[in-house]
Amino acid sequence: MRPVEKSQLRERLGAALIGAETPLAAADRLCEACVDLLDVDGASISLIKDGGTTGTFGSSGDISRVLDELQFTYGQGPCIDAVKSNRPVIADDLDSPSEDRWPALIEAVLGHGIRAMYALPVTVASTPIGALDLYRHHSGPLDGHALTGGLWAAGLASLPLLDLMNGDTDWEAAGVGAGVFDQLASLERVEVYQATGMIVSALDIDAADAVARLRGHAVSHDLTASAAAYRVLDGRILLAD
Repeated sequence: MRPVEKSQLRERLGAALIGAETPLAAADRLCEACVDLLDVDGASISLIKDGGTTGTFGSSGDISRVLDELQFTYGQGPCIDAVKSNRPVIADDLDSPSEDRWPALIEAVLGHGIRAMYALPVTVASTPIGALDLYRHHSGPLDGHALTGGLWAAGLASLPLLDLMNGDTDWEAAGVGAGVFDQLASLERVEVYQATGMIVSALDIDAADAVARLRGHAVSHDLTASAAAYRVLDGRILLAD
């Protein structure tokens, strides 16, 4: 693919949002534009709350969504760190022996053929609420204008998020963070919370222990947390065990 001039990059990323029928469609189109313009193999927008991913708001494809799911399942990863620090988090060689930031996650990610990950914070009203996740099947830094374009795309990602929020939020009463997540509640992983509730009821344990058990089952059976949750909901897991 012929490289895009820096002067055209912002314009073409912004154009991806124009004409989308819904905010979620706009987010998908922005992620697809990142793949077309930034020399990456996939992109997604992860929403983060309380140190964990709460949902995927837009993606370029199934593997991008799986990458977000894995970071939720293991409770660690570049997107979570990017929101905590409000700074880009770059992992350009996950196969390197010196890369030890997310030991539980990396093996699973490598199993999907991903060799590099780049997470850029997405902010609303100066509050980091998520990250633009980019990945490659080969290792290496974001060359040329790709990092600049990624930062522009992360800024643009806030626009469909704002479109999704209604205009009636009392920001002063609710606080920026609370308002943002109240408006985005529909994107959370409902199946995980439903399964957690069933585990709490069946085993008489608290929600934190229930989530830990669900994640433990997911990791030990090479599943995402959502896939494990569906097993609970379908009765394929004996809750008493």
